[in-house]
Amino acid sequence: MTHTHAHSTTQARNSPAAEPGHGPAAGPGHGPVSRVPDTAVTVSTDGLPAWLDPVADAARSVRPQQLSRFLPPESGAGRQSAVLILFGEGERGPELLLMERAGTLRSHAGQPSFPGGALDPEDGDQTTTGPLRAALREAEEETGLDPRGVQLFGVLPRLYIPVSSFVVTPVLGWWREPSPVGVVDPAETARVFTVPVADLTDPENRATAVHPSGHSGPAFLVESALVWGFTAGVIDRIVHYAGWERPWDRTRQVPLDWRA
Repeated sequence: MTHTHAHSTTQARNSPAAEPGHGPAAGPGHGPVSRVPDTAVTVSTDGLPAWLDPVADAARSVRPQQLSRFLPPESGAGRQSAVLILFGEGERGPELLLMERAGTLRSHAGQPSFPGGALDPEDGDQTTTGPLRAALREAEEETGLDPRGVQLFGVLPRLYIPVSSFVVTPVLGWWREPSPVGVVDPAETARVFTVPVADLTDPENRATAVHPSGHSGPAFLVESALVWGFTAGVIDRIVHYAGWERPWDRTRQVPLDWRA
């Protein structure tokens, strides 16, 4: 599938977080030479479409505990990583970029997720602009998007994924200048797709995913995919704090198996 968005002007702010579940693509990608600007990557809300204002406002005020009960260890343990939560404008209005991880990966195989992965040394300071660069770099490596078309407009508090020990910084982006996207490396990514925000807020597409371990959390049945875990948790909280949430049946359950 192809699509596009974004231009970059951003400076790191607070390090934010997301919600429980499963998460970012691990490890550096193997895409072309990065087009992430060598100049300081900054965060700016200038020129955002009005419909993104609630998301930007929420990013400025939300606390880690409001996003997830899984927060980074106080010891500083965990592998630093970042994901790009990229909003664009499609044929059906506002939409979100997602990808499906390859079924052969060791971590979170086959799961829909945000583009993202572990910070590399060249990304820079992990407490400032490092997560911003990592989010853009990984998104480029995994989906082929041109990071120069992405405007970063917010950062959520850092979150933690216990199953893989990732400390994740969710980075918010506006796809200001869309570029084609698709699978870059089939060994890492099965497909790249966009989901209309209208589908994510449709009560008919919402459910509670239940794992045999006893863990349960929000899920979305969209674009022939079951989005659950970390990714669904973050989307759920964004939809909630942006004021987009519509009442849905929380008793509707989708069972997961042990391989999930």
